[in-house]
Amino acid sequence: MLLFSVLCLHAQVSVEAKIDSIQLLIGEQTDMTLSVKVKEGAKVKWPELKAEQYLTPGVELVQLGKTDTTVIDDGFLCISRTYTLTSFDENLYYIPPMKVLVDGKAYASKSLALKVLTVPVDTLHPEKFFPPKDVQDSPFLWSEWELSFWLSLLLVVLAVVTYYLWTRLRDNKPVVARVRIIKRMPPHQKALQEIEHLRADRMAASDDQKTYYTMLTDVIRKYINERFGFNATEMTSAEIIARLQQEGDRKMIDELKELFMTADLVKFAKYSTLINENDANLVNAVDFINNTKKEDQPVVERIAPKLSEEDKQRNRSRTVLKTAILVLAVCSAALLAFIVYEVYMLV
Repeated sequence: MLLFSVLCLHAQVSVEAKIDSIQLLIGEQTDMTLSVKVKEGAKVKWPELKAEQYLTPGVELVQLGKTDTTVIDDGFLCISRTYTLTSFDENLYYIPPMKVLVDGKAYASKSLALKVLTVPVDTLHPEKFFPPKDVQDSPFLWSEWELSFWLSLLLVVLAVVTYYLWTRLRDNKPVVARVRIIKRMPPHQKALQEIEHLRADRMAASDDQKTYYTMLTDVIRKYINERFGFNATEMTSAEIIARLQQEGDRKMIDELKELFMTADLVKFAKYSTLINENDANLVNAVDFINNTKKEDQPVVERIAPKLSEEDKQRNRSRTVLKTAILVLAVCSAALLAFIVYEVYMLV
């Protein structure tokens, strides 16, 4: 039974060597394939060979190929490896069997033969040997250069058109339209700042009450103009009060009405006021501003310029010229690259 098992195991492992061409000329190469059939999981160790090593005197190993594994069936694998061989001496060579270790046991392939032939040389007629020929100029064929020629003419036309459009763009000066960004002080801050100047100049205690009330009412009129959006500077006191009654608190309007009445009496009827009355009117003006101010008003205003129809047409023309020049430049560059490639291939 032990002998039978060993014989069965031995029958399961087979090593085969074959060569692509058993006959070649000096310096030519051929491949020798060494394959082994084993069970899956078996450890295979190939012959220890290296490049530029001689398998047999006269037969040189050029390179070792990669290992290739193929599944056969019933758990068997076919593992193969390629060896590239060459020879530089004319002879009939005997290649000895190649040994492969499978699970530590050596298995050998069959031997091979390789016949190397030399190149036949006629030594009796040396005059028939000629040196290498020089590089020959190929004949000129219009059919080969026709495409490149017409494309070159097209490239010249595109270049001329592009230059013409560029000169048009250069002469057509752009319309400079600058957007102005203006920082504005909110109306209530401006009015309170001017009232603070009146207070700092002690205008309320001045003998020139007409100038004081004129300046104070002018501040209020400007504030109303910017805050409520109607032209209070061109309206009478009564008209302003009537318009404000549609907007705000009655008590607030009454205090402002008292301020305007006092101012009219001072300016037109030469009415004299007391210092505490002037101060009270100043306080009423400040209260009116504080009660009607808007905190969320923008402090930066963007003023865009207004272009005429001629300027707009000029800008549109420049945009068209720029687009056309860009398209023509890209087409010219691509065409030039193609022409250079075609000429390079022909040369």
